[in-house]
Amino acid sequence: MSLRARILNTLLRRIERPALARMPAHPPKKIRDRFDMQARLFFRPPRGTRVEQTSVAGLSALEVGPADAVPILYLHGGAYVFGSPKTHKGLMGRLVARCDARAVLPDYPLAPEHPFPAAPEAALAVYREMAAKGPVVLGGDSAGGGLALALLAWICNEGLPQPLMTFVLSPWTDLTLSGDSMTANARSEVLLPPGRMSEARDAYMGEADPADPRASPLFADFTGASAVHLWVGDTEILRDDARRMANHLRGQGVDATLIEESDLPHVWPLFPAWQLPETEATLDQIARAVQTSLDRANR
Repeated sequence: MSLRARILNTLLRRIERPALARMPAHPPKKIRDRFDMQARLFFRPPRGTRVEQTSVAGLSALEVGPADAVPILYLHGGAYVFGSPKTHKGLMGRLVARCDARAVLPDYPLAPEHPFPAAPEAALAVYREMAAKGPVVLGGDSAGGGLALALLAWICNEGLPQPLMTFVLSPWTDLTLSGDSMTANARSEVLLPPGRMSEARDAYMGEADPADPRASPLFADFTGASAVHLWVGDTEILRDDARRMANHLRGQGVDATLIEESDLPHVWPLFPAWQLPETEATLDQIARAVQTSLDRANR
């Protein structure tokens, strides 16, 4: 573990986790504006990266990377309440610089204004439109990682063309919050406030069942799904969401790879290398997995 990782973990624990714990008292716009501001300051794409406004399935979106490359449909995190294409364009810019792909980040509907199932329905519409034009890679982080996996299960159920592969970072896969790490890692988690997870869940789900597979892909059917790659930190409260998800996928015959890193924060690839050197190795791993799927499709 690098010195910068230890410093970042300390800052997140002392500043960001308490700030997130206070957020339910704030209106959604204030929460979203804060994350957008942080992204402008800290999570920018590499200089010279192509970033263009576009639309897909009636949703505003950002496209990052070469216009003619195979697309990655990337669903951003933010507990289904905040986050946007702008907050994750830096992460995607650093990823597509490593492989022959471009990223499409839709501005999918957020709660509480647009509660479940608005997000998965929008994600399915986006995927339908993109897959009709050719192969797609699927990705996401945190809540967006759970949304990507829920979408993958829906793709299987609808008989749509499979993504070339799916990758997820620190995915939130169980909105019933039944994973042991929700309590076992409550002290070691440096970013997410465990006591607020149910509030974020309720803002998104309303009266709907949190075990619905479109919300909690841990309970979904993935028969026939293409390969899935998962990354998670061993000190995260969502550690068991990823572990159980990988086991669930394997039990249904899916080629699932789980990489678990030590003492790295929630969705650590979001942080640039100057903040967290460990990011580089993980982005290289993701890029290799994406590139391998692209190369296989081109054979």
